[in-house]
Amino acid sequence: MIIRAIDRLFRHEASGGILLMLSAVAALVVYNSGFADAYEAFLHIPVAVTVDGQGVAKDMLHWINDGLMAVFFFLVGLELKREMLEGKLKNPSDVILPGLAAVGGMAVPAIIYAALNWGDPATLHGWAIPAATDIAFALGVLALLGNRVHPSLKIFLLTLAILDDLGAILIIALFYTAELKPEMLLYALLPLAGLIWLNLRGAHRIAPAIMLGVVLWLLVLKSGVHATIAGVLLAFCIPLKDKYGKSPLHSLEHGLTPYVFFFIVPVFAFANAGVSLQGLTFERLMTPVPLGIAGGLFLGKMVGVFGFTFLTVKLGLARLPYGMSWVSLYGVACLAGIGFTMSLFIGGLSFADATHAADVRLGVLSGSIISAVVGFLVLRFLASNPSAQPAVTEAEKIAMGAKA
Repeated sequence: MIIRAIDRLFRHEASGGILLMLSAVAALVVYNSGFADAYEAFLHIPVAVTVDGQGVAKDMLHWINDGLMAVFFFLVGLELKREMLEGKLKNPSDVILPGLAAVGGMAVPAIIYAALNWGDPATLHGWAIPAATDIAFALGVLALLGNRVHPSLKIFLLTLAILDDLGAILIIALFYTAELKPEMLLYALLPLAGLIWLNLRGAHRIAPAIMLGVVLWLLVLKSGVHATIAGVLLAFCIPLKDKYGKSPLHSLEHGLTPYVFFFIVPVFAFANAGVSLQGLTFERLMTPVPLGIAGGLFLGKMVGVFGFTFLTVKLGLARLPYGMSWVSLYGVACLAGIGFTMSLFIGGLSFADATHAADVRLGVLSGSIISAVVGFLVLRFLASNPSAQPAVTEAEKIAMGAKA
């Protein structure tokens, strides 16, 4: 009975988001209950993987952020490829509304952050931190509402978040690359070429692709480009259909999903959400970095997603999906401000010093929590779901007509 209950928990779509929240809370509790030194010591344990003196030596935090998160981005890449070939991103007309909403949801938060940090080039580097949406967290909050929200809202938010992830991947590749080593990038073309060849011939076995992917990850890591990009490149080289008509992509996506959302993402959250709340004052939250991040996530996402969607509909470029009202769209726009995982990740790429890193965590936590609470309350108490309303019988229609 206990096993069945656990199985039901892990099958529930809200579970990943709930576990993510619990991991973040656990990090805050540990960091503020006398175990901060042990927490930091664990994250800085050196771990080296070498062969004949050659390999990678990093601390635990970097293995989590560069290694485990490459698997996360691999899953994101698999989802993107599947959606582009046979899902929500296949038909261009279906992408217009969430696509422009995603553009607004990335541009406006970045503008708000940049405006508040314009005078300091060091902090301005974090302009992309509030531009991201956390798929697991946002969908987890939405799923807590059950059938109170129309399915079209989930599809809209999911498509928006997928496109948002694509934008975040491009931002990381273009703007958060360290000093480049061109020779390593040239070497990386060899395993990439092998992966493309396996994809084109519809290779049935996954093991050769995974081995080439590990080599690609190592070379990309050594090149200065962030290693998580290797996860996306590997994903795009996994065949949707092999020569036997089966789908390696579907199999990998299905197999990896529970490990990513119930292990990798919670571990990342725990490793990156620890911040001291001692001496936390309103004045500190009002400093440019945390204010820019929190304001970008809550106000920026809300204005960007809602505003760009409103303009797109009013200009006649697209229509609101059935079951979505302007109020429910506003609620979803608020949920898009939950930037947790991706925002913390980009924050880690933006700042290396402890002070700015703590400010990033404060901004991301406060902005994401406000967005989650406001979005939940709007969708719970103000928005209505047409499909959740009781059906009107023919007799009732006649009766209403007679009263009129």
